[in-house]
Amino acid sequence: MATIALALLTTPSACAAAGPLRGDASVIDGDTIKIGGERIQLYGVDAPEDWQFCRDETGADYQCGKKAALALEAFLSASRPTRCRFAGRDRYGRYIGACFRADGKDVNQWLVESGHAVSREENHDKGLYAAAQEMARSVGAGMWRGQARAEGSNHVAEE
Repeated sequence: MATIALALLTTPSACAAAGPLRGDASVIDGDTIKIGGERIQLYGVDAPEDWQFCRDETGADYQCGKKAALALEAFLSASRPTRCRFAGRDRYGRYIGACFRADGKDVNQWLVESGHAVSREENHDKGLYAAAQEMARSVGAGMWRGQARAEGSNHVAEE
């Protein structure tokens, strides 16, 4: 599944409008970066918004959205520049893409594996990064250390 989605992101028609973009990425939020003035929504992932809270293993609130953004910044800083391939634009005009660090590590997958984002469900499947999400959940990584995030909520809900 991941191979198919990545192939779609790298086809000439998908990239024709913009082509790959490479540069030092700045973090907008846990699943959005900016390179060369262009905002890029990371494809297949959904991180909590900056204002969202999660509950840790003790039940205490913490700013998981802010934590996701800071973790993404640290991850990207470890191997610059960042390179992105695009699948199109979202309804806000941002590019939607799969991004990679200079060392080749998949940024989108890392966000889910580290528990800082969830795999975005597409077309009634469990999402491109469902296996990475299950692994993060099973080891209690990131926001999975307490309670999983509920869509559209200020707090997370137990699943």
